Formats: sequence, C-alpha cells, structure tokens
Amino acid sequence: MKNTIKFFAYIIIAAVVAALIFLNWPLYQRSVPEAENEQPVDVVVIGGGIMSMTLATLLQELQPDWKIEAFERLDAVGLESSNGWNNAGTGHAAFAELNYTPEKNGVIETERALRITEQFEVSRQFWAHQVRAGRLSSRPQDFINATPHMSFVWGDANIEFLRKRHAALVKNPMFYGMEFTTDQAQIRQWAPLLIEGRDPQQKVAATYMPLGTDVNYGVITNQLTEALKKQPNFTLNLQHEVRALHQNADKSWNVTVYDVATQKEKTVKAKFVFIGAGGAALKLLQLSGIPESKNYAGFPVGGQFLSFEDPNLTTQHRAKVYGQAETGAPPMSVPHLDTRFLDGKQSMLFGPFALYSTKFLKQGSWFDLFSSVNMHNVAGMVKVGAENLDLVSYLVQQAMLKDSDRQAELLKYYPTAKPDSWKLITAGQRVQIIKKDPEKGTVLQFGTEVVTDQDHTLAALLGASPGASTSPSIMLGLLAKAFPEQMAQGWESRLKEIVPSYGQQINSSPALTNQIRRATSEALQLPYIEVPADLGQADAVIEPAIIVAPDADSKNLNQEEQAM
Repeated sequence: MKNTIKFFAYIIIAAVVAALIFLNWPLYQRSVPEAENEQPVDVVVIGGGIMSMTLATLLQELQPDWKIEAFERLDAVGLESSNGWNNAGTGHAAFAELNYTPEKNGVIETERALRITEQFEVSRQFWAHQVRAGRLSSRPQDFINATPHMSFVWGDANIEFLRKRHAALVKNPMFYGMEFTTDQAQIRQWAPLLIEGRDPQQKVAATYMPLGTDVNYGVITNQLTEALKKQPNFTLNLQHEVRALHQNADKSWNVTVYDVATQKEKTVKAKFVFIGAGGAALKLLQLSGIPESKNYAGFPVGGQFLSFEDPNLTTQHRAKVYGQAETGAPPMSVPHLDTRFLDGKQSMLFGPFALYSTKFLKQGSWFDLFSSVNMHNVAGMVKVGAENLDLVSYLVQQAMLKDSDRQAELLKYYPTAKPDSWKLITAGQRVQIIKKDPEKGTVLQFGTEVVTDQDHTLAALLGASPGASTSPSIMLGLLAKAFPEQMAQGWESRLKEIVPSYGQQINSSPALTNQIRRATSEALQLPYIEVPADLGQADAVIEPAIIVAPDADSKNLNQEEQAM
C-alpha cells in the first residue's frame, strides 16, 4: 500500500515539475550573435503581410530618410492571411455584417458599424492616394472591385431585426442608398442564386448596398512591396525568421533572425520594431519580454470555404451575401456567399466553416498554441475556456462536419446548389485575443488590438477581422501611439494629404461624405451615391436612392444627381 502511495506521489510530483518547466520555458536566454550594425536602423518590420507593408509605406512617405528592414519567414510576401484565398476579401464596411449591429433592449446599436465604416473609408483614401502616386496599379480592378453587399435572413424575428437595422443605419450619410425588401422578386434581381429553387412562400428579407467591394489584399500587399523595394532606404529579407528580441540599455532592440537559405543567424539593431506577423505576432510579442506581453494569450481558429469556379455559375452571382451566425459561433464564422475576383477571374465562395487547429499560422507549427502558454496567461486561458463552452461546443461540431452537412448549410443560401459544383478549400488561420481586462478579468476578444511598450520602441498587432480591410486606419492609430513626437512635429499635416479626412468624422455631414467618396471613387474606379444635403433633418423628405448601372462618364449611382 505504501509503495502504491509513493508511486502516485512521484507521478504527481513529476507532473507538477514538468508543468512548471513547461510554463516557465525557456529557463534561460540562449546566446545570440552580436548586432552586426553599430548604428541602428530606424525601423524593423516583422512579417510580410498587408499590415507591415501598409506601415512601411506610410513611414517611407512621412520619413523617407528612415532606414527600414522587413523580415518575412516565407519566400514571398502576402502568403498567409493577406493572400486572396485565405480570407473572404470583404471590404468590411459594416454594410452587411449583422454582428456589427447587435440589438439590445429592442434598440439597434450602430456605434461599431459606424466606426468600421469610417475606418474602411480611410482605407479607400489611402489606396486611392497610392494609385495616384503610382504605388498601386493604375488599373484598380486588379485589387478592388465593386461588389454589392447584402444581408439575407429568414424567419419573423430575423426579418424584423433586419428591418430595424436598416431603419437605424440609413439615417447616416455613409449608409444612404442601402435598400431593404421582403420581396423575393426584388431579391432575385439582386442575387438570383438566393431565390432560384426557394419556396415562394418562405418569408425572407434582404438589404442591398451597391457601394460594397471585394478586395484582394494579397495583390495590395505585393504591389506596395514592389514600390517599397524601389526606395533606397527599404530592404526586404525573405526566408528570414525572427527568433529572438532583446532590448538594449539605450532602448534600441536587437532582432535576431534565422536565414533559412544559409541556415545562419544574424542580429540587427533597430530603434523601433513592429510585429505584424499575423498569428505569429503573439509569440513574438512574448519573446520581447515587455511587461505588456504578459496580459495576452491566443485562441486559434481556422476556416474552410466551399469554392465554385465554373464561370457559367459564378457569373450569375455578383454580391457578398451575409447571414446570421449560428448560436455560439465566433463572428468570423458568419455564413456568407461571396463573389470573389482572384487570379484574374470571377469566382464564388461559401462559408466559412470553422476549422480548429493548434497552429497560429496556416504554415505554422502544431506546437504554436502550447508554446504560447506560460505562467502569466495559463489561468486566464482556463477561465476563458470555461466561460465559452458554447464556442468550444461549436468548434467540436464543426470538426465533425461531413460534406453532406456542408451541402445542407449551402442550400440555405443557394437552394439549387449541386454537391459536385464545389470543392472544399482551407483558408487562413486566425488567432483571437485573450486579454486581461481591468474590470472583467480575462476575456476572449474579437477584432484587432495594437500593443505598444511604455518606451514607444515596440508595437505588435494582435487579433483578426476586420483587420486587413481597415489596415490603414489601424496603422494610423499605431503611428499616433508609437510616434507622438513626430506626429506633433509635422506628420499629422502630411497625413492629411494622404488621408484627407484624417482627424474628421466622415459621417458627420453629407457634404464631407460626398467629398471623400467622390474622390476615392474616381481614383479606384468605383460607383458612389451622392447623399442629399438635407439627409437627417427632421422635416426632410428623402426619396429612396434609385440604383442604376454606372455609365462610362460617371460612377454616381444617385440618378437624380446624374440628371443634374
């Protein structure tokens, strides 16, 4: 009996010791090469996605004499979450995403939707500026295409929610022109595949916004990178993986990178480091050792889509149609039937279906999640897991789906779909934020967040959607947090040339909305709707916008304004 007790005691002690070693690993800092540059470069950018290249582009415009080095572990930029096949390509403007407008106590909350719409308008201005400057293609259809955004629901409760959502949003200049209908015939005109084969007695509703877009963030990333490579103070290092970050006494950083080609390490000294490595950002932030890194953990979620490529089918559908998320599903799993423009042709995707993986990147390691767990975040991760059992249950259910189950979900949005018309593809990997909140304790947070150190020498971007579509706005926020002195000394005035609405609320007036959208629509070759000057006034009588196809001379979709 005593021997049995001793045996189990040894087992428990061994497990505790193993856990302590695991949670405190590494137990010591390994030696790394000395920095090869005595004079530090101004900025090191980690990751070759749209966030990093957007920041590098902004910095090169604001401070062209700064030396910037970028490190990407793969053999090209834009291959992870920025790649066109690894995301939905939605220009997230809150036109269709129902989770951006929750209903509480019978009232539709529009604050988040308005904020995201403002952010996407910043993206349009930034991209339009880059087109004019020659950094993005003079043929914007290479990366952005007009694609109406729709919300589509069925059932009395959902229909009433959509009706109230539409009524709340169209009062705002940025949402003027959005239409609502419960008429299947009208919906058929907007998106035929939604209605063909559907029970004509089924109650359905939809909103339609012609100002929506499909965006290929991979193309934007590559084009910005090619423009940066032409600058003398920018260096791109492919197949270089950052493996150590150490802050020096003078607050500069030693960034140790592994060259995959030569299998050698080198260290670069930098004044400022930006970690824009997508899912890998959390682990790199932890490598930095800054106190702020102890407040975060990550929860990885992947996605799969049904891909349709037959042009006889895909050309029948030109819209991004968003529905309601299933109970317990994360916001990134809201079902949508998407028109996409990828690899030079129009295609269509349906999904996403959640795919659980312990990887933090599509081309990451199965050990990513486990290696991110430490003494500072393990308790919070356990708490979040216990409080989000519905999400855990949802992911388990998704993991057990068969093709027949996916087909059944597809039929809700595309009633005549044939099982042999699609193939299942794996999209990108996302890492949701788990963070310590001063009021709520540790919580699971969706969206993105910029983390900076108190010395303003390092910043990291964590989180997921709607990241890529709002990348310019996020990077402008980073500039304000990380470079307050430079902003006050001239950067702000320069930014107003790049983003004319900088420091203003576009939705504050129809005039400003028209001014900004008219300019970006011209540069990006997108349609727009002229907003009436008296929109929102109590005694104003506003006729619904009449949607017509833009002609060669004008992209204005407001027919009355065209007549003027």
